[in-house]
Amino acid sequence: MSESTTGVIPGAGPTGGSTARPTASAPTAALAPAERATLRLREAPAPDDPPRYAPEWLRLREPADAAARAYDLLDPLRTHLAGPPGRTGGLVVHDLGCGTGSMGRWLAPRLDGAQHWVLHDRDPYLLHFAAAGAPRSAADGSRVTVETLRGDLARLTPDALSGAHLVTASALLDVLTAEEVGTLAAACAAAGCAALLTLSVAGRVDLTPAHPLDAEIAEAFNDHQGRTGLLGPDAVTAARDAFAAHGATVRAHPSPWRLGPDEAALTAQWLRGWVGAAVEQRPELRERAEAYLDERLAACGDGTLRVVVHHTDLLALCRPTGGAS
Repeated sequence: MSESTTGVIPGAGPTGGSTARPTASAPTAALAPAERATLRLREAPAPDDPPRYAPEWLRLREPADAAARAYDLLDPLRTHLAGPPGRTGGLVVHDLGCGTGSMGRWLAPRLDGAQHWVLHDRDPYLLHFAAAGAPRSAADGSRVTVETLRGDLARLTPDALSGAHLVTASALLDVLTAEEVGTLAAACAAAGCAALLTLSVAGRVDLTPAHPLDAEIAEAFNDHQGRTGLLGPDAVTAARDAFAAHGATVRAHPSPWRLGPDEAALTAQWLRGWVGAAVEQRPELRERAEAYLDERLAACGDGTLRVVVHHTDLLALCRPTGGAS
Protein backbone atom coordinates (compact mmCIF):
# COMPACT_ATOMS: atom_id res chain seq x y z
CA MET A 1 0.00 0.00 0.00
CA SER A 2 1.00 3.60 -0.27
CA GLU A 3 3.15 4.93 2.53
CA SER A 4 1.43 7.04 5.16
CA THR A 5 3.13 9.81 7.08
CA THR A 6 0.64 9.63 9.91
CA GLY A 7 -0.41 7.22 12.63
CA VAL A 8 -3.97 7.08 11.34
CA ILE A 9 -5.46 4.41 9.11
CA PRO A 10 -7.54 6.21 6.48
CA GLY A 11 -11.19 5.36 6.92
CA ALA A 12 -10.45 3.30 9.96
CA GLY A 13 -8.38 3.84 13.10
CA PRO A 14 -4.88 4.04 14.53
CA THR A 15 -2.14 1.76 13.30
CA GLY A 16 -0.97 0.80 16.76
CA GLY A 17 2.56 1.98 16.22
CA SER A 18 3.90 -0.04 19.14
CA THR A 19 3.20 -3.30 17.35
CA ALA A 20 6.26 -5.50 17.10
CA ARG A 21 7.87 -5.63 13.68
CA PRO A 22 10.97 -7.09 12.01
CA THR A 23 14.12 -5.14 12.80
CA ALA A 24 16.24 -3.37 10.24
CA SER A 25 18.79 -6.15 10.44
CA ALA A 26 16.33 -8.89 9.50
CA PRO A 27 17.33 -10.12 6.02
CA THR A 28 14.90 -11.27 3.37
CA ALA A 29 16.48 -14.73 3.52
CA ALA A 30 15.19 -15.12 7.07
CA LEU A 31 11.57 -15.11 5.95
CA ALA A 32 9.38 -18.12 6.62
CA PRO A 33 9.48 -20.94 4.01
CA ALA A 34 6.02 -19.98 2.70
CA GLU A 35 7.26 -16.48 1.91
CA ARG A 36 9.53 -15.30 -0.86
CA ALA A 37 10.65 -11.90 -2.07
CA THR A 38 8.63 -10.56 -4.98
CA LEU A 39 10.12 -10.78 -8.45
CA ARG A 40 7.44 -8.91 -10.31
CA LEU A 41 6.86 -6.00 -7.99
CA ARG A 42 9.26 -3.15 -7.52
CA GLU A 43 11.68 -3.32 -4.64
CA ALA A 44 10.02 -3.20 -1.24
CA PRO A 45 10.67 -0.33 1.19
CA ALA A 46 13.28 -0.71 3.89
CA PRO A 47 12.34 -3.53 6.29
CA ASP A 48 12.43 -1.20 9.30
CA ASP A 49 9.56 0.90 7.93
CA PRO A 50 6.63 0.80 10.38
CA PRO A 51 3.71 -1.52 9.55
CA ARG A 52 0.90 0.19 7.67
CA TYR A 53 -1.78 -1.63 9.63
CA ALA A 54 -1.64 -3.25 13.07
CA PRO A 55 -2.77 -6.90 13.24
CA GLU A 56 -4.88 -6.06 16.29
CA TRP A 57 -6.86 -3.48 14.31
CA LEU A 58 -7.31 -5.83 11.36
CA ARG A 59 -8.62 -8.60 13.63
CA LEU A 60 -11.00 -6.14 15.28
CA ARG A 61 -12.52 -4.99 12.00
CA GLU A 62 -12.67 -8.38 10.25
CA PRO A 63 -16.21 -9.34 11.45
CA ALA A 64 -17.58 -5.93 10.44
CA ASP A 65 -15.84 -6.20 7.07
CA ALA A 66 -17.31 -9.65 6.48
CA ALA A 67 -20.82 -8.46 7.35
CA ALA A 68 -20.46 -5.40 5.10
CA ARG A 69 -19.02 -6.99 1.96
CA ALA A 70 -21.37 -6.85 -1.03
CA TYR A 71 -22.71 -10.37 -1.43
CA ASP A 72 -24.65 -9.20 -4.51
CA LEU A 73 -21.36 -9.09 -6.43
CA LEU A 74 -20.59 -12.77 -5.80
CA ASP A 75 -22.93 -14.29 -8.40
CA PRO A 76 -21.62 -12.22 -11.34
CA LEU A 77 -18.08 -12.94 -10.14
CA ARG A 78 -18.73 -16.70 -9.94
CA THR A 79 -20.30 -16.67 -13.41
CA HIS A 80 -17.29 -14.84 -14.82
CA LEU A 81 -14.79 -17.17 -13.14
CA ALA A 82 -16.64 -20.28 -14.35
CA GLY A 83 -15.39 -19.80 -17.92
CA PRO A 84 -13.90 -20.25 -20.38
CA PRO A 85 -14.94 -23.91 -20.77
CA GLY A 86 -11.50 -24.99 -21.97
CA ARG A 87 -9.58 -23.64 -18.99
CA THR A 88 -7.43 -26.13 -17.14
CA GLY A 89 -6.13 -25.85 -13.60
CA GLY A 90 -7.52 -23.87 -10.71
CA LEU A 91 -8.08 -20.20 -10.10
CA VAL A 92 -5.14 -17.91 -9.45
CA VAL A 93 -6.09 -15.04 -7.13
CA HIS A 94 -3.83 -12.12 -6.23
CA ASP A 95 -4.84 -10.36 -2.98
CA LEU A 96 -3.23 -6.90 -2.92
CA GLY A 97 -2.50 -5.37 0.47
CA CYS A 98 -3.72 -8.58 2.05
CA GLY A 99 -3.03 -7.54 5.65
CA THR A 100 -3.77 -10.56 7.82
CA GLY A 101 -5.69 -12.29 5.02
CA SER A 102 -9.32 -11.47 5.83
CA MET A 103 -10.35 -11.32 2.16
CA GLY A 104 -9.10 -14.83 1.52
CA ARG A 105 -10.83 -16.16 4.62
CA TRP A 106 -14.09 -14.61 3.42
CA LEU A 107 -13.93 -15.28 -0.33
CA ALA A 108 -12.09 -18.57 -0.85
CA PRO A 109 -14.79 -20.67 0.92
CA ARG A 110 -17.42 -18.98 -1.28
CA LEU A 111 -15.83 -19.96 -4.60
CA ASP A 112 -15.80 -23.44 -6.13
CA GLY A 113 -12.73 -25.14 -7.47
CA ALA A 114 -9.04 -25.34 -6.64
CA GLN A 115 -7.52 -21.96 -5.87
CA HIS A 116 -4.01 -20.59 -5.51
CA TRP A 117 -3.87 -17.30 -3.62
CA VAL A 118 -0.89 -14.98 -3.96
CA LEU A 119 -0.90 -12.72 -0.92
CA HIS A 120 0.79 -9.35 -1.44
CA ASP A 121 1.82 -6.96 1.31
CA ARG A 122 4.83 -4.84 2.13
CA ASP A 123 4.87 -6.01 5.76
CA PRO A 124 6.31 -9.50 6.40
CA TYR A 125 4.74 -9.50 9.86
CA LEU A 126 1.25 -9.27 8.34
CA LEU A 127 2.14 -11.80 5.65
CA HIS A 128 2.99 -14.31 8.36
CA PHE A 129 -0.49 -13.98 9.87
CA ALA A 130 -2.13 -14.11 6.43
CA ALA A 131 -0.38 -17.32 5.42
CA ALA A 132 -0.97 -19.00 8.77
CA GLY A 133 -4.68 -18.13 8.79
CA ALA A 134 -5.46 -18.84 5.14
CA PRO A 135 -8.35 -21.23 4.39
CA ARG A 136 -7.37 -24.63 3.03
CA SER A 137 -10.51 -25.60 1.12
CA ALA A 138 -12.94 -24.01 -1.34
CA ALA A 139 -16.74 -24.09 -1.26
CA ASP A 140 -16.78 -27.52 -2.92
CA GLY A 141 -13.93 -28.92 -0.84
CA SER A 142 -11.25 -28.31 -3.48
CA ARG A 143 -7.77 -27.42 -2.26
CA VAL A 144 -6.72 -23.84 -1.58
CA THR A 145 -2.99 -23.05 -1.54
CA VAL A 146 -1.19 -19.79 -0.76
CA GLU A 147 2.10 -18.03 -1.27
CA THR A 148 3.23 -14.62 -0.09
CA LEU A 149 4.95 -11.81 -1.96
CA ARG A 150 6.48 -8.66 -0.51
CA GLY A 151 6.45 -5.39 -2.39
CA ASP A 152 5.09 -1.88 -2.78
CA LEU A 153 1.61 -2.65 -4.02
CA ALA A 154 0.88 0.83 -5.31
CA ARG A 155 3.33 0.34 -8.19
CA LEU A 156 2.56 -2.85 -10.06
CA THR A 157 4.87 -3.63 -12.96
CA PRO A 158 3.13 -4.73 -16.18
CA ASP A 159 3.73 -8.47 -15.73
CA ALA A 160 2.87 -8.63 -12.02
CA LEU A 161 -0.53 -10.23 -12.63
CA SER A 162 0.44 -12.57 -15.44
CA GLY A 163 -1.66 -15.73 -15.18
CA ALA A 164 -4.12 -14.24 -12.68
CA HIS A 165 -7.86 -14.87 -12.93
CA LEU A 166 -8.86 -12.52 -10.10
CA VAL A 167 -7.38 -9.60 -8.20
CA THR A 168 -8.79 -8.69 -4.81
CA ALA A 169 -8.18 -5.90 -2.30
CA SER A 170 -9.84 -4.43 0.77
CA ALA A 171 -9.67 -0.81 1.90
CA LEU A 172 -6.99 -0.14 -0.69
CA LEU A 173 -8.38 2.09 -3.45
CA ASP A 174 -8.87 5.14 -1.24
CA VAL A 175 -5.18 5.23 -0.25
CA LEU A 176 -4.02 5.22 -3.87
CA THR A 177 -3.53 8.09 -6.31
CA ALA A 178 -5.33 8.36 -9.63
CA GLU A 179 -2.14 7.27 -11.39
CA GLU A 180 -1.83 4.20 -9.17
CA VAL A 181 -5.46 3.23 -9.76
CA GLY A 182 -4.88 3.64 -13.48
CA THR A 183 -1.85 1.36 -13.26
CA LEU A 184 -3.87 -1.24 -11.38
CA ALA A 185 -6.68 -1.14 -13.96
CA ALA A 186 -4.19 -1.43 -16.81
CA ALA A 187 -2.47 -4.40 -15.17
CA CYS A 188 -5.79 -6.20 -14.66
CA ALA A 189 -6.83 -5.47 -18.25
CA ALA A 190 -3.50 -6.73 -19.59
CA ALA A 191 -3.94 -9.96 -17.63
CA GLY A 192 -7.61 -10.24 -18.59
CA CYS A 193 -8.53 -10.86 -14.97
CA ALA A 194 -11.45 -9.74 -12.82
CA ALA A 195 -11.00 -7.35 -9.91
CA LEU A 196 -13.00 -7.33 -6.66
CA LEU A 197 -12.01 -4.18 -4.78
CA THR A 198 -13.91 -3.84 -1.53
CA LEU A 199 -14.58 -1.53 1.39
CA SER A 200 -13.44 1.76 -0.16
CA VAL A 201 -14.55 4.75 1.90
CA ALA A 202 -17.51 6.60 0.41
CA GLY A 203 -17.07 9.86 2.34
CA ARG A 204 -20.28 9.53 4.37
CA VAL A 205 -20.77 8.66 8.02
CA ASP A 206 -24.09 8.58 9.89
CA LEU A 207 -24.04 8.81 13.69
CA THR A 208 -27.09 8.39 15.92
CA PRO A 209 -27.83 10.41 17.96
CA ALA A 210 -26.64 13.31 15.84
CA HIS A 211 -24.19 15.93 17.13
CA PRO A 212 -23.64 19.51 15.86
CA LEU A 213 -19.97 18.77 15.11
CA ASP A 214 -20.59 15.61 13.05
CA ALA A 215 -20.56 17.33 9.66
CA GLU A 216 -17.45 19.40 10.36
CA ILE A 217 -15.49 16.38 11.58
CA ALA A 218 -16.60 14.38 8.53
CA GLU A 219 -15.60 17.17 6.15
CA ALA A 220 -12.17 17.52 7.75
CA PHE A 221 -11.67 13.75 7.64
CA ASN A 222 -12.57 13.63 3.94
CA ASP A 223 -10.09 16.43 3.26
CA HIS A 224 -7.47 14.43 5.15
CA GLN A 225 -8.22 11.44 2.93
CA GLY A 226 -7.34 13.45 -0.16
CA ARG A 227 -4.01 14.76 1.13
CA THR A 228 -0.90 14.36 -1.05
CA GLY A 229 -2.98 13.40 -4.05
CA LEU A 230 -4.68 10.32 -2.58
CA LEU A 231 -8.14 9.64 -3.95
CA GLY A 232 -9.99 9.09 -0.66
CA PRO A 233 -13.77 9.17 -1.21
CA ASP A 234 -13.27 9.73 -4.97
CA ALA A 235 -11.51 6.38 -5.36
CA VAL A 236 -14.44 4.28 -6.54
CA THR A 237 -15.43 6.79 -9.22
CA ALA A 238 -11.83 6.96 -10.43
CA ALA A 239 -11.52 3.17 -10.45
CA ARG A 240 -14.82 2.74 -12.28
CA ASP A 241 -13.67 5.15 -14.98
CA ALA A 242 -10.20 3.58 -15.22
CA PHE A 243 -11.50 0.03 -15.65
CA ALA A 244 -14.26 1.12 -18.05
CA ALA A 245 -11.64 2.83 -20.20
CA HIS A 246 -10.07 -0.61 -20.70
CA GLY A 247 -13.39 -2.12 -21.76
CA ALA A 248 -14.24 -3.77 -18.44
CA THR A 249 -17.79 -4.27 -17.20
CA VAL A 250 -17.94 -2.51 -13.83
CA ARG A 251 -20.44 -2.86 -10.99
CA ALA A 252 -20.47 -1.04 -7.66
CA HIS A 253 -22.48 -1.88 -4.56
CA PRO A 254 -22.73 -0.30 -1.08
CA SER A 255 -20.88 -2.14 1.71
CA PRO A 256 -21.47 -0.11 4.90
CA TRP A 257 -20.26 -0.94 8.37
CA ARG A 258 -23.28 -0.92 10.72
CA LEU A 259 -21.89 -0.52 14.22
CA GLY A 260 -23.94 -0.82 17.39
CA PRO A 261 -23.42 -1.99 20.99
CA ASP A 262 -22.04 -5.36 19.89
CA GLU A 263 -19.25 -3.58 17.98
CA ALA A 264 -18.35 -1.10 20.74
CA ALA A 265 -14.62 -1.92 20.72
CA LEU A 266 -14.39 -1.40 16.95
CA THR A 267 -16.49 1.77 17.11
CA ALA A 268 -14.24 3.26 19.80
CA GLN A 269 -11.09 2.58 17.79
CA TRP A 270 -12.68 3.91 14.62
CA LEU A 271 -13.80 7.08 16.42
CA ARG A 272 -10.29 7.79 17.66
CA GLY A 273 -8.87 7.44 14.18
CA TRP A 274 -11.65 9.37 12.48
CA VAL A 275 -11.47 12.33 14.86
CA GLY A 276 -7.66 12.18 14.98
CA ALA A 277 -7.42 12.49 11.20
CA ALA A 278 -9.86 15.41 11.22
CA VAL A 279 -7.79 17.27 13.82
CA GLU A 280 -4.58 16.55 11.94
CA GLN A 281 -6.16 18.12 8.88
CA ARG A 282 -7.62 21.09 10.77
CA PRO A 283 -5.71 21.75 14.00
CA GLU A 284 -8.13 24.54 14.93
CA LEU A 285 -10.69 21.81 15.67
CA ARG A 286 -8.59 20.29 18.45
CA GLU A 287 -10.29 21.69 21.55
CA ARG A 288 -13.84 21.11 20.31
CA ALA A 289 -12.90 17.74 18.83
CA GLU A 290 -11.46 16.49 22.12
CA ALA A 291 -14.73 17.23 23.90
CA TYR A 292 -16.64 15.70 21.00
CA LEU A 293 -14.57 12.51 21.14
CA ASP A 294 -15.03 12.18 24.89
CA GLU A 295 -18.80 12.52 24.46
CA ARG A 296 -18.92 10.02 21.60
CA LEU A 297 -16.76 7.47 23.43
CA ALA A 298 -19.02 7.74 26.47
CA ALA A 299 -22.06 7.05 24.29
CA CYS A 300 -20.22 4.14 22.72
CA GLY A 301 -19.45 2.76 26.16
CA ASP A 302 -23.03 2.94 27.40
CA GLY A 303 -24.46 1.40 24.22
CA THR A 304 -26.41 4.42 22.97
CA LEU A 305 -24.29 5.21 19.90
CA ARG A 306 -24.99 3.80 16.44
CA VAL A 307 -22.64 4.43 13.52
CA VAL A 308 -22.93 3.67 9.82
CA VAL A 309 -19.62 4.06 7.97
CA HIS A 310 -20.37 3.98 4.27
CA HIS A 311 -18.11 2.02 1.92
CA THR A 312 -18.41 0.79 -1.65
CA ASP A 313 -17.39 -2.52 -3.23
CA LEU A 314 -16.43 -2.57 -6.88
CA LEU A 315 -16.34 -5.52 -9.29
CA ALA A 316 -14.57 -5.06 -12.63
CA LEU A 317 -14.85 -7.87 -15.19
CA CYS A 318 -12.06 -7.38 -17.71
CA ARG A 319 -12.12 -8.97 -21.12
CA PRO A 320 -10.19 -12.26 -21.25
CA THR A 321 -6.90 -12.02 -23.11
CA GLY A 322 -6.12 -15.69 -23.44
CA GLY A 323 -3.12 -15.24 -21.17
CA ALA A 324 -4.65 -17.02 -18.18
CA SER A 325 -5.12 -20.76 -18.31
